[in-house]
Amino acid sequence: MSPRLIMHIDVNSAFLSWQAAYNKQIGIEEDIRNIPAIVGGDISSRRGIVLAKSIPAKKLGIKTGESLFEARLKCKKLKVVPPNYDLYVKSSKAFRKILSEYSPKIEVFSIDECFMDYTGLDSYFGGPIKVAYDIKDRINRELGFTVNIGISSNKLLAKMAGELKKPNIVDTIFLGEVPKKLWPLPVSKLFMVGRQTKKKLEKIGIQTIGDLANSDYEFISKTLKSHGRLIYQYAWGKDSSDVKKNEEIPIKSIGNGSTIKFDVCDKQTAYLIILSLVETAANRLRQANMQTGLIYIGIKNGDFSYKSHQRKIYTPTDSTFEIYQIAKEVFDEIWDGTPLRQFTIRLCDISSSQFSQLSIFTKKNHQKNVALDRVVDRLRERYGKDLIKRGVFVNSDLNHMIGGVGSNDEYTMMSSLL
Repeated sequence: MSPRLIMHIDVNSAFLSWQAAYNKQIGIEEDIRNIPAIVGGDISSRRGIVLAKSIPAKKLGIKTGESLFEARLKCKKLKVVPPNYDLYVKSSKAFRKILSEYSPKIEVFSIDECFMDYTGLDSYFGGPIKVAYDIKDRINRELGFTVNIGISSNKLLAKMAGELKKPNIVDTIFLGEVPKKLWPLPVSKLFMVGRQTKKKLEKIGIQTIGDLANSDYEFISKTLKSHGRLIYQYAWGKDSSDVKKNEEIPIKSIGNGSTIKFDVCDKQTAYLIILSLVETAANRLRQANMQTGLIYIGIKNGDFSYKSHQRKIYTPTDSTFEIYQIAKEVFDEIWDGTPLRQFTIRLCDISSSQFSQLSIFTKKNHQKNVALDRVVDRLRERYGKDLIKRGVFVNSDLNHMIGGVGSNDEYTMMSSLL
């Protein structure tokens, strides 16, 4: 049996790169990848967040997820490019089409990255490193943007290899290379080590991936439970997961958010903003035939202080009304009356709505709410989103559906694809 060979292909600064490639096609000479630039919302109205940043913007301290107002403070000449979701989808499909010519087994991990199983295909196209360079150069030549490609014997190490150095690089981390290439990296670089886990590890003296790999397994297991056992195995480069062939971009969560033009000081206005965010997010949830089991709310004030809270729900739902009611309760738990500028909602623990099951916790009138949502969705799809709006928005200056493809608000739904 041929040894396992896995590649991880990741587009460099995807949203910026795809826009830059398109700009070149229509005759725009300036390359936004080479100047301080971001993809985001409308800076003139203080709306939106940073969805993607160029390397020059990154060097100035600009971060993905921060408000455009914050980013502008770091660079007065920052170029802000509006998102173009349709372009991103077309670009993603184009680079995946090239990959499919080299392997029948492609796993779409997000809109801008894939895993490719190259096991046993050496005799057709050549060795993995040669083929990786061929793929990388071909994508650049034919589509106008660059990718990083990591190669290994499993998905974890292939992904880590592709992130060692950017952009436009091919690299490897095989098991024998783990001590040299993986262990010297900060522990935060290890897949599945987030901010909270990083803090816990640093508290017990673990700074690098090598520190974690060479720590006491029983202590890590006791301290961080099952997650500790997982990342301990990852620190040794161990991963047995398969490349699962799929053709659609997996939805991990659906998010929506907005930076408001004015200070929100009263609860009723805050509720309207939350409802408008939920209207759009729940619609996208139903379009994907999914339902949510966890609702997350985040708020930010004028000083950029951020608070968040989430709630697990007993019975997953895709009902706008039910999600809104829970979102209001979660908001009430974290808001202390401080004037607010930014609201975020995220629908997590996504599952297929085809297998929805009623329980004793199902809300009263659930079936009526679901049926009403379906009718409203169909009418809005056919005649436009403004055909039907809730009565509370009739005399309001607020948009009744914030966010969403085709609107002038930020494309925060991108986070659901990454």
